[in-house]
Amino acid sequence: MEWLIIVFVLMLVVSPVMWIRPSPKQQRVAALRRDAMKTGLSVKLEKPPLHGEQTAMPVYRWHYPQQRPGPDFVLVRDTHAAETLKPLAHGWRWRQEPLRPLPLDVEERLKRLLSRLPLDALVIESNRHALSLWWWESQDFARFSTYLDDIEALRDGLAGRPDDPGLGADFQAGRK
Repeated sequence: MEWLIIVFVLMLVVSPVMWIRPSPKQQRVAALRRDAMKTGLSVKLEKPPLHGEQTAMPVYRWHYPQQRPGPDFVLVRDTHAAETLKPLAHGWRWRQEPLRPLPLDVEERLKRLLSRLPLDALVIESNRHALSLWWWESQDFARFSTYLDDIEALRDGLAGRPDDPGLGADFQAGRK
């Protein structure tokens, strides 16, 4: 009988510890975020630029150099976009187009990237500060890292193309 009581007490002590332990998914996401941040990305949980969405979502940001701001645009996956929005590539629509058209090589690079992104990638957003990917982190870092070169090349192609003409003039003046 004493052994039964000892086992029961041990189970009571060990049980809460098992609840604290991260699940395999939590461990994978923590490793993904840690490894992504090691590459210079910022990773945060924020409300996405989706109509009616109130839940915070992971956003991964590639910052533009301060002297070379980026254009403003928002691309949304078809599953979260209205049919009235203008399509860019299969499965993606402009929620907000850049004021100035993207150069053809940059637009092609963007379309290739969009065709490769995982299905849980819902929004690609650019503003003067950063290029952002809003997604639900369905992959591990090894798979995610296969996008890094393409996203960084896209960011570099978009840098220095702000929508605000004043920013563009400042950029041009600082460049000379």
